[in-house]
Amino acid sequence: MDLDRTLEMVKELGLLAVVRGESREAAVEVSDALVEGGVLGIEVTFTTPEADLAIRELGEKHGESILLGAGTVTTRNQVERAAEAGSSFLVSPGCDPELLPAMHETGILVLPGALTPSEVMLARRLGARAVKLFPGSSGGPSYLKALSGPFPDVPFIPTGGVSLENIADWFAAGAIAVGAGGALAPSSILGRNRGEVVQNARRFAEAVRAAKGR
Repeated sequence: MDLDRTLEMVKELGLLAVVRGESREAAVEVSDALVEGGVLGIEVTFTTPEADLAIRELGEKHGESILLGAGTVTTRNQVERAAEAGSSFLVSPGCDPELLPAMHETGILVLPGALTPSEVMLARRLGARAVKLFPGSSGGPSYLKALSGPFPDVPFIPTGGVSLENIADWFAAGAIAVGAGGALAPSSILGRNRGEVVQNARRFAEAVRAAKGR
């Protein structure tokens, strides 16, 4: 999938679930429940043991019905493993000028993390088509709105601090999509009611649709 198409799918879905599984199996199980609930953008982070294997398994299971990527990418080894596993996008918590070129070499959509204006400028200079605003909780929707002033052409995806209660505020502030972690994707379903995870996913998906005016 080419970069423009991937970015368009991110915009269309409007929501990436940040899955930090306590194990590979947990990440797959949580992701399956999220997909059942209508959350079709899945980001498996490299804080998950064997994250690349989880990505591969999810890709084989769901195919093109979901948009699947890797998160918390911080090393070249992780870049290679994520690409080989079939990731459609790569997300990093920061903007490492040595790592980003390696990420871009994969031909996969790269979403580097940035918070300050200087970091946004660096991300764009290094070729980022969109920027992950992280941690979003540091400034909230009002900060994104202020940041969009000098950077009206930068597509922002706030992650960290996204909840059902503020999704509409993020989109009103200019976000093209949001990334939701703990409020949406638990580290495991063990000890939980799987149906509750599915229902919460449905609430998130509906909140995004409402915020986008669908």
